[in-house]
Amino acid sequence: MDFYGVELSSRLLLGTARYPSPKILEAAIRASRTEIITVSLRREGGEQRAGQAFWSFIRELGVRILPNTAGCHSVKEAVTTAHMARELFGTTWIKLEVIGEADTLQPDVFGLVEAARILAEDGFDIFPYTTEDLVVAERLLEAGCRVLMPWGAPIGSARGLNNLFGLRAMRAHFPDVPLVIDAGLGVPSHAAAAMELGYDAVLLNTAIAEAGDPVRMAQAFALAVEGGRIAYAASPMEPRDMAAPSTPVVGKAHLT
Repeated sequence: MDFYGVELSSRLLLGTARYPSPKILEAAIRASRTEIITVSLRREGGEQRAGQAFWSFIRELGVRILPNTAGCHSVKEAVTTAHMARELFGTTWIKLEVIGEADTLQPDVFGLVEAARILAEDGFDIFPYTTEDLVVAERLLEAGCRVLMPWGAPIGSARGLNNLFGLRAMRAHFPDVPLVIDAGLGVPSHAAAAMELGYDAVLLNTAIAEAGDPVRMAQAFALAVEGGRIAYAASPMEPRDMAAPSTPVVGKAHLT
């Protein structure tokens, strides 16, 4: 798998919020075998630089950081946060969020495209949190994005893949664009289903962080992602309207 020229073996991206403790977060990251974790700048902000201990802890894990503009509701706020993240984390990668609706945390797709265009011109490698809308996807690619991250369901909802038709259409319409399901996954079977659709990776946080045993759940998601990808590569059979016997009829003994 390739994101902006970086080759990765793991197809599971992990968020770092809401874990019971740093120790459990570290164990979950290792159990997931992820190579990319997202970090919100708000965890590092403040005049007292209170997040420095957390940042030092994250650096010791040896994984790639994908800073996140989580919680931004305007283009200006998202762009400013992205520039601060580049300075703090020393990376051009940015997970771009511009939230447009408070209850569902649905992206403001108009602001998202505008912010993506500004950041692409400033040299950022953008991972946009978007919907499965094909027109919006086209605009994001035109703005300079080379990865798309459509939601499966609202953030933290654990509802899985709400719009299978739309997600299938996006995969078919953009066969050569890396696609990552971002948000809404609740159990490993949701992740496996996303991979079976041909998506390149999944990103999740709450489903692992709020599980009764986050470390075991991280391991379960890692296995589900791997299994789903293998199944997709194996070209699974299509659904049928009628039954088809698995045992051949030819050569069957006939009693007289």
